[in-house]
Amino acid sequence: MSKPIWVEAAINGPWGKERQPGIPVAMADIVADGIAAVEAGAAIVHLHVYDEATGRQRDDWELYARAIEGIRARVDAIVYPTIPILGSGYAGDMLGSGRYTHLAELAKRGLVEWGVLDPGSCNWLTFAGIPAGETGFIYQNPGEHIREGMAVAQAYRIHPSYAIYEPGFTRLGAALAAAYPGLPTPIYRLMFSDDFAWGFPPRIWALEAHLKLLEEAAPGAPAMIAGLGVDVSGLIGAAVARGVHLRTGLEDVPFGCTSSNAALVAAMVGELERQGGRPASVAEVRAELAGKATSA
Repeated sequence: MSKPIWVEAAINGPWGKERQPGIPVAMADIVADGIAAVEAGAAIVHLHVYDEATGRQRDDWELYARAIEGIRARVDAIVYPTIPILGSGYAGDMLGSGRYTHLAELAKRGLVEWGVLDPGSCNWLTFAGIPAGETGFIYQNPGEHIREGMAVAQAYRIHPSYAIYEPGFTRLGAALAAAYPGLPTPIYRLMFSDDFAWGFPPRIWALEAHLKLLEEAAPGAPAMIAGLGVDVSGLIGAAVARGVHLRTGLEDVPFGCTSSNAALVAAMVGELERQGGRPASVAEVRAELAGKATSA
């Protein structure tokens, strides 16, 4: 029987249309793209919401609620929001006093099962910009912010979706998860890039390194290949063979992509099936996570 592999669609990101022209920004477009991605084979949708007048990210729980409810009115899927990219000019200003206020508000209303939680900080700049003097920015996740997110996830039974930009994020994420009894199992999203000067390039040796560290730090934890400014298609076969899950979408692929989110998901599903896997249903994703022990 084919191995069920989760497929996640990251449909927009913080970039704005000047960097990724095809991303959905208007609420109606976000909802439509989320539905189309699920219909193409994704069980999970990750999204950002915007102030439509400025096109800038706006982490308002009411906007997220509209997007999540709009998608789930038509299809069953795990739909979850981002957090503000502290330190950057990509996203708009944070709302309220905390970076996880919107996640807590959504959780109170039963609208989220997963939430972004990035266990570490790192320098962001592009290889293309380095010769021209680009300085980039520090993507900041101070310890008190990480613990704020962990507390929200623990209190509301939300699975942390860890973005593992650097290998040390796995070690920190696993150690912190063990410190929060009953925390739902985190998902370790292994972040590759060709465009950004952090982490690993999308190579099989790099996937193996990530997985060896993960097995030592958090044995049996679910892993997913993902990234920013990257084409991970060359890793799909190796991922499927190892039971590692998959993510694609206009947030992740290189800037200037002309494909739609639905087309990107369909292409990933096609390659997944050629490699002997099949896209998991959302019921299978939930059942697999329910069958895993909590982090402590």
